[in-house]
Amino acid sequence: MERNRLAIRLAAAAGLLLGAAACATPAPSASLNGVTAKAAAESAAQTTSSAVRRCRTTALKAKIDGQDAGAGQRYAALVLTNTSSSACWVYGYPGLIMIDSHGDALRTRVRRESARPHRVTLRPRASAHARLHWTVVPNGAETRCPSAARLMVIPPDETAHLEIPFRAAPCDDGRIDVTPLAPGSHI
Repeated sequence: MERNRLAIRLAAAAGLLLGAAACATPAPSASLNGVTAKAAAESAAQTTSSAVRRCRTTALKAKIDGQDAGAGQRYAALVLTNTSSSACWVYGYPGLIMIDSHGDALRTRVRRESARPHRVTLRPRASAHARLHWTVVPNGAETRCPSAARLMVIPPDETAHLEIPFRAAPCDDGRIDVTPLAPGSHI
């Protein structure tokens, strides 16, 4: 009985190895339609090195632009600008954390609006923006709203943040609605 189990396990392992080998990339041959494998590899390396990569936090500058107000509502554009010498892309929603005048984090509830995100490629010095919206009217049992002095901005898919001035008092327990990043610097 033990022999049968061992044989079944070996057969299963062999099947998995064969299946994985069938999905693997084939090894390069010495010649591909008259082109040597070395030349093909060099060409692939050039294509990879010139491909546009995701924007890292260190390649971005953030600012708040174009604050607007009406009927207890506030709107602003959060603008991310590529400060590097190479094109890069952003995709999705920025993360936000409000900071008070003492440097302490405030409760910040970021609500992503349901718009579909798109990849935005930023040439050097080009910008993308997200629209921010919050209310300044206390909600329910709120007697006052948290007052922010600065805003930590975490670009999509990053863990490092940028910190910028942000004078605002979002009510509804610190709620800020945010759209996905879009091309340009204006909402």
